[in-house]
Amino acid sequence: MRSVIRYAGLTKQKIRTTILHRLRTQKEEYRARKSWLIKQKLFKTPVFKKAKIVMGYISFDGEVDTKNMIQDALKLGKTIVVPVCGRNRTLHACTLNRDTKLQRGLYGTLEPVIKKSVDLHRIDLVMVPGVAFDAKGRRLGRGRGCYDRFLKKVPSSAYTIGLAFDFQILPRIPATKADVEVNRVIFA
Repeated sequence: MRSVIRYAGLTKQKIRTTILHRLRTQKEEYRARKSWLIKQKLFKTPVFKKAKIVMGYISFDGEVDTKNMIQDALKLGKTIVVPVCGRNRTLHACTLNRDTKLQRGLYGTLEPVIKKSVDLHRIDLVMVPGVAFDAKGRRLGRGRGCYDRFLKKVPSSAYTIGLAFDFQILPRIPATKADVEVNRVIFA
């Protein structure tokens, strides 16, 4: 109930500021342990087991660590794609292999140097980052709308899963018509 009191009535920006601070200041051992638990939960889901093409994201700024998830998914034979953001704030899904060279993108995230796009209709599962989520799958991102615009283009056949730490799960996220919900949130 503490999160109800703490976040009730706050604007998206105030929630964003508060949780981003907590992400950036959490202890690394907490982040590593919780990220491992989230990976275990994700890999046990039927949708992950069936998925051939998985869209991940390369974590940064205290997010759930996806680097090990990506490496382990590659070992399982999954094709991994990650978002690349263009100047017009449009995300593209680009292939990521074990030997893919990375560079900092427009917003500081790592992305492939050589961009090999994948047709969105081929993606089975999309792992979605977020600053905060609620039980209905509403998501609060970093405020640029890149993922909301991208998720509107993803076919309904692709399952979307938000990844979060337990302190990122709120009773309710303020949402607008532009916001896109995820099918499920996995957290620890």
